[in-house]
Amino acid sequence: MSTDIEIARATPLRPIAEIAAGVGLGTADIEPHGHHIAKLAAPALARLRNARPGKLILVTAVNPTPAGEGKTTTTIGLGDALNLIGRKAVIALREPSLGPVFGRKGGATGGGYSQVLPMERINLHFTGDFHAITSAHNLLAALIDNALHYRLPTATGLPLDARHITWRRVLDMNDRALRQIAVGMGPGNAPARESGFDITVASEVMAILCLADDLADLQVRLGRIRIGRDEAGTPVTAADIGAAGAMTALLVEAMQPNLVQSIGGSAALVHGGPFANIAHGCNSVVATRAALALGEFAVTEAGFGADLGAEKFCDIKCRSAGLAPSVAVIVATVRALKYHGGMALAELAREDAGALARGLAVLSRHVENMAKFGIPVVVALNAFGGDSPAEQAAVIAHCRDVLLVKAHLCRHWAEGGRGAEELARSVAALADAESASFRPLYADALPLADKLRTVAQQIYRADDIALAPAAARQLKAFTEQGFGHLPVCIAKTPYSFTADEHVRGAVTGFALPIREVRLSAGAGFIVALAGDINTMPGLPKVPAALRIGVDAAGAIVGLD
Repeated sequence: MSTDIEIARATPLRPIAEIAAGVGLGTADIEPHGHHIAKLAAPALARLRNARPGKLILVTAVNPTPAGEGKTTTTIGLGDALNLIGRKAVIALREPSLGPVFGRKGGATGGGYSQVLPMERINLHFTGDFHAITSAHNLLAALIDNALHYRLPTATGLPLDARHITWRRVLDMNDRALRQIAVGMGPGNAPARESGFDITVASEVMAILCLADDLADLQVRLGRIRIGRDEAGTPVTAADIGAAGAMTALLVEAMQPNLVQSIGGSAALVHGGPFANIAHGCNSVVATRAALALGEFAVTEAGFGADLGAEKFCDIKCRSAGLAPSVAVIVATVRALKYHGGMALAELAREDAGALARGLAVLSRHVENMAKFGIPVVVALNAFGGDSPAEQAAVIAHCRDVLLVKAHLCRHWAEGGRGAEELARSVAALADAESASFRPLYADALPLADKLRTVAQQIYRADDIALAPAAARQLKAFTEQGFGHLPVCIAKTPYSFTADEHVRGAVTGFALPIREVRLSAGAGFIVALAGDINTMPGLPKVPAALRIGVDAAGAIVGLD
């Protein structure tokens, strides 16, 4: 069997101008980055904002497992399939982070014959967007430490208090050793203080770039970032120390979505990349709107399972940008469902009706949850070699007879878009029927603690939340400061409905522990850390980096 990188290399790429022309973009509308990648030009983005939008298709999934479900692969395969049946679709994805690429997960450009290309460049440095975001974030950190060093007055009239700086640094890499650090050490570098690093995809700058309407909105949002307090205890923002303009200057090109192509020849906009377990997990609003303007359908994804990515897509991104999905596709596999049903990873090739039945409860919960947002659902059962046909049939029958939704066996990994044509026809039919009545899960006016409780009870099916005393005080302070209307972004493990990654299945009877809450005033949401979730991941014992290298011809190998 060919690897993803071998399949990608065997695919002849079309000049990016041809891909652009296929969705109505001229040469003046793109800024090429080589032969096969381009950024959308700013004037084109401004023009597209006035175009009549197509319909938004959200691809999500059951909770991820070590076996892999293929959500990005399905997003790409569905986009290709819609184009094959004569329905113009543009794919909108997140950019891969180097953390997972070199860590546990590997690349994030799809797989098999449902990939976006050139996969090596997209998975590695791409057009430098993540480097720009990292630089803008760390510029603010440097300006903060400079202000502390010289005891410069802020816009509040007083210097920053070194004991209450909340802005950390970021790096686009899994590096657990940087979670806690000391800065300002040594003569002339005072004041010394504790700080740390988060991964770039957890940066508020990343979230802001992905939610901003344009450069002007970006700069306003960057200025609202809370960095700490002054010596009287008054909150201080990035604008208060004069940082927003320079940060925006670093992000001018990063705000422009990246245009690439799928193996099937579909146009794909790949832009932004916040994680869904520690941020809101969606590609940029700018790219999504451009995809809606360029196609009859914009096919996008939300990170991890529907309990994280899809909930945040609906309650944060759609609420902020005024978007409304027409259809949700939930990706599942026989292997994933048996894993959630309690089977060991090494045993997943064996038939087990009991484990499958228990896993179907997980799929059922995700389908029921999406219905709470008023979005029609189709299930994509992603076929893997070695799957039992009887178990595949059991999943499809359960969806039809119990959940009353259509499910399609999809073979897009092996067959490209042609392996997902039935799925595409069902998605198009549901979108054409305009049966969606989208609504967020909770109202803006609901108190912050009740928003957290609503997500925990309605989506995770917890009995309640368990707020640490410090978290309760933080929520009270944020409300008093005028941020009670913001949506909440729960940071927790993606592998379980609970905050414990080892608890599988559609469990109930637990409390969701909230140990800390953080204000992302620029992004426009409150982050709640549940359990032991960490905003700087570590590498696994055997990271993907150990199999990646360069051959004698200078070609990258091992990047799958």
